[in-house]
Amino acid sequence: MAESVERLQRRVEELERELAQERSRRVVGGGNGGGGRVRIEKMSPEVVDSNPYSRLMALKRMGIVSDYELLLFDYDKVELANMNRLFFQPHQAGLSKVQAAEYTLRNINPDVLFEIHNYNITTVENFQHFMDRISNGGLEEGRPVDLVLSCVDNFEARMTINTACNELGQTWMESGVSENAVSGHIQLIIPGESACFACAPPLVVAANIDEKTLKREGVCAASLPTTMGVVAGILVQNVLKFLLNFGTVSFYLGYNAMQDFFPTMSMKPNPQCDDRNCRKQQEEYKKKVAALPKQETAQEEEEIIHEDNEWGIELVSEVSEEELKNSSGPVPDLPEGITVAYTIPKKQEDSVAEVTVEDSGESLEDLMAKMKNM
Repeated sequence: MAESVERLQRRVEELERELAQERSRRVVGGGNGGGGRVRIEKMSPEVVDSNPYSRLMALKRMGIVSDYELLLFDYDKVELANMNRLFFQPHQAGLSKVQAAEYTLRNINPDVLFEIHNYNITTVENFQHFMDRISNGGLEEGRPVDLVLSCVDNFEARMTINTACNELGQTWMESGVSENAVSGHIQLIIPGESACFACAPPLVVAANIDEKTLKREGVCAASLPTTMGVVAGILVQNVLKFLLNFGTVSFYLGYNAMQDFFPTMSMKPNPQCDDRNCRKQQEEYKKKVAALPKQETAQEEEEIIHEDNEWGIELVSEVSEEELKNSSGPVPDLPEGITVAYTIPKKQEDSVAEVTVEDSGESLEDLMAKMKNM
């Protein structure tokens, strides 16, 4: 029995060494031995169709590095019900979601560095480690991450991410799909500058309701991979614009699949936010804005058009000063601040006198008869 235990321990150690060597070589795929691809340390600058990294090289020359790191946090396991997400595969059922995600993504791109954590971030014992990895888990160890993405399915986890990012001053993006699966949204949250998740919380959060009590036994929320794909695409597009600094990065962008409606808005932080770190970040942001140099706008003198021109054109009024004066009437005495739009012209003294006709006393019939005889 003791020999069997020792053999098993040696076998476990051998497997651990093989796994460590495989990860150090960044070998991906391969199945039953072979077919994997070793991580390319140096990319060729030649841009040709046969070079799978040619497009990445072009991106690198635009300021995008070839290496990047993903930190994944989740504690669920893959179930067959997750297959409609178009990401997991049936043979991954039973694996932790972070482990399955790493396997899938490594097959797509072996040049990405991964750090996976299979735990619940909402627990007290894990929250501090979660915060530590946000503030020290950048590509260069000891530096914070560039961006935090929230792709969770419950408000408790969102509030946990919100609390951590407010305390650290970490920018993050929140995303979600409605329970009926026909709408979703993304939201950029910059602590102190824009509203955090606690500034205008959903009713379930504001009322301090335990969301677990809202789920009916045996009933699962609807799930449409199309809606999730649209929201995920919008989220990634916003991430690219934010990290690469181009285009307009939406602070809030919604998606309504029923009407193909995309509402967008921006929300300012709530000065009475329940999160004290959010209020603290707001004060820091105000100080930062106040310290910025003020831009002075120079007042430009209005140019006189056509005063002197090479064609000798002049603008001359066809009305004389005397005519203009005679066409205006006296200005009435009005309270200060009130002016008249126009004045009543004076009556001309030399106007034509009215012509009057003397009454002959004849009737209309007599006058008509005279006209006929003329």
